[in-house]
Amino acid sequence: MTQTPCIICVAITGSVPTKADNPAVPITVSEQIESTHEAFEAGASICHAHVRNDDETPSSDPEKFARLKEGLEQHCPGMVIQFSTGGRSGAGRARGGHLSLRPDMASLSVGSNNFPTRVYENPPDLVDWLAAEMLEHEVKPEIEAFDLSHIHQAAAMFRAGKFAQTPYVQFVMGVKNAMPVDRPTFDFYIETMKRLLPDSPWCAAGIGKDQITVNEWVVPAGGHARCGLEDNVRLDRTTLAPSNAALVQRVVDICARHDRPVATPAQARDLLGLRPA
Repeated sequence: MTQTPCIICVAITGSVPTKADNPAVPITVSEQIESTHEAFEAGASICHAHVRNDDETPSSDPEKFARLKEGLEQHCPGMVIQFSTGGRSGAGRARGGHLSLRPDMASLSVGSNNFPTRVYENPPDLVDWLAAEMLEHEVKPEIEAFDLSHIHQAAAMFRAGKFAQTPYVQFVMGVKNAMPVDRPTFDFYIETMKRLLPDSPWCAAGIGKDQITVNEWVVPAGGHARCGLEDNVRLDRTTLAPSNAALVQRVVDICARHDRPVATPAQARDLLGLRPA
């Protein structure tokens, strides 16, 4: 069992869930700040952030991201702020229009894959542009690996000097039509990371009902954990999660069962090689 502190990332909103799915989903910037503050106090050290329009549709508005970043820096001191550059929030280079705000981190999908009803397109020229913007603005990428090939691509980009530091890689499992939640695959992902990116920390996310399953796998395996209402709006089949903090607390409890410490924001920054808050 590793004694490396477990970094808990809370994905607060995403682009898909609405208040009709769960009234606790934070939509406005003020709701997002409040929800993140609760999750921060529960033990989250990274906030993975999307923003929304007033009608709950996804947005890539840099002004909204700026207000969210300012509020999080004020109310969650030291927390790692990670912006999404995902394709549901905008098209083309609009996906990276907020990177000049210099969040600590930003997600980066380095390849395409199927989503439930569409193809999640990440063409190489856009991936290279997003990586270059992150390099210019000193934003550490979190590689969202929806497929094994994405780990290989991240390693190739690192060898080519497209990242300033070893990338942080997140295994995303449980998206319909993409990589299922499968334990042998999860174990092979870890083996592949050790071979291709031996100095890179890694984390994993499970979607929907599989969030808790992947959380349970990650903690004893020595990885870092993601939870939150973006990926899952329930505690169980019949119970809506009352908050992002409640989903963070589940991971904190798993860490306690395995005698693994939960990373503070300062420890998370050190483990990820980030600048001090």
